[in-house]
Amino acid sequence: MNALELKNITKRFGSIVANKNVDLTVEKGEILAVLGENGSGKTTLMNMISGIYHPDEGKIYIDGHEVNINSPNDAFDYKIGMIHQHFKLVDVFSATENIILGLENEKKYSVKSSEEKIRLISEQYGFEIDPAKKIYEMSVSEKQTVEIIKVLYRGADILILDEPTAVLTPQETQKLFAILRRMKEDGKSIIIITHKLHEVLSISDRVSVLRKGEYIGTVNTADTNEKDLTEMMVGKKVTLNIERTKPENPTDRLVVKNVTCLNHDGIKQLDNISFTAKSGEILGIAGIAGSGQRELLEAIAGLQHLESGEIYYNNPKNGKEENLRDKTPLQIRELGVRLSFVPEDRLGMGLVGNMDIIDNMMLRSYRKGKTVFLERKKPKSLAEKIINDLEVATPSATTPVRRLSGGNVQKVLVGREIAASPTVLMAAYPVRGLDINSSYMIYNLLNEQKKKGVAVIFVGEDLDVLLELCDKIMVVNSGKITGIVDAASVTKEEVGLLMTKSEGVNYDA
Repeated sequence: MNALELKNITKRFGSIVANKNVDLTVEKGEILAVLGENGSGKTTLMNMISGIYHPDEGKIYIDGHEVNINSPNDAFDYKIGMIHQHFKLVDVFSATENIILGLENEKKYSVKSSEEKIRLISEQYGFEIDPAKKIYEMSVSEKQTVEIIKVLYRGADILILDEPTAVLTPQETQKLFAILRRMKEDGKSIIIITHKLHEVLSISDRVSVLRKGEYIGTVNTADTNEKDLTEMMVGKKVTLNIERTKPENPTDRLVVKNVTCLNHDGIKQLDNISFTAKSGEILGIAGIAGSGQRELLEAIAGLQHLESGEIYYNNPKNGKEENLRDKTPLQIRELGVRLSFVPEDRLGMGLVGNMDIIDNMMLRSYRKGKTVFLERKKPKSLAEKIINDLEVATPSATTPVRRLSGGNVQKVLVGREIAASPTVLMAAYPVRGLDINSSYMIYNLLNEQKKKGVAVIFVGEDLDVLLELCDKIMVVNSGKITGIVDAASVTKEEVGLLMTKSEGVNYDA
């Protein structure tokens, strides 16, 4: 008998159909991966199982019985627990206090007996947790552990994990997968939402694919591969190969020496950072989110105050060495050092939502205009070229940017910086939230820039891509460089270890 079954589930938000006639089954003691691109309706579907939303149509069955799940408490009554991507924990409470928070029958509890129960759960599945530790003292993976134990403590037999590895290093991911396998052996049913294909293949028993809110099908993991799953997700044949060419005549373009930056509280965001970015090379920056990647790129672009250190730029136009520390952000841009940062809030940073694509091109390209009446011909052809090359889904170049989806806004952001013919291109998270097809388009664009002799600095979240695309990878942890390695010869595990080291050998590979 299936632990959980969904039949013809439909959910609308106004005129948008998030899920349409979705069928899904989860067996007892299995790990089911739910795969789909951003916006395919994965999280909406799981939010209906966990009681956050209610379906407009369709039925949910648990152990063969039809159920009505109207709230997260109803879901808990049916032994369903969801671990969200953004944790819902109280920072000043301990692990134990968070786990028993809101439980009626634990009011008479003694913290000691609750801690004992938590220890037993941890031993059973292999969690490493100190029940008395406060949340604010924990690493991201420890917080995630608290969230998982929280639902197990409440008796969950069906666990839903939303993008659980997005915040983990490769080593932490392997630990989590070992725990999930133990839960499966114990008869738990686990649904894991992800878009990382290699993880799907390593952890799941079956894979269900959603595309644009519709259920495409379910396959046995043993009978499929990355290419087939991609085609199910995208609906057409996709070539998943990043060509890494040998750098031609790499020369030092950007030399960063002993750079230190402090935040408002006087805490070091960057601690004595030194490295060289060469023309015709892609330098990848890896690290757990918030390790200083953003501050580093902003320091180079002149947007962060340097406490100490120097940043030198070898100008290919006149052969002069320029000290960027003396320059304003605008002067640095004019020299050809471009920053394309794809933030969470794409419209808040870098694009004006009410302006159309052409005007957004002019924001960057036409600061030098001598007259109020700017010529619109060049930015228009630039906008049309970006729409064409990057397949931006828009009615026209005069559509206001706020009407575009996040992924399409992103293509405009990245395309605009590339169109400025930079000599140094810094691209941070340029594929965040993009579908597979668009992601590979951006990787190819970065490769084209490399072939033109641009020094490309690429901050990415997916280690597999960093290893395939970059020539060198620099690993940053807590504002320090823990290693600079050759991407062609290093393993994912070695990079993962550098991501968790606090002190590193700073050497150039």
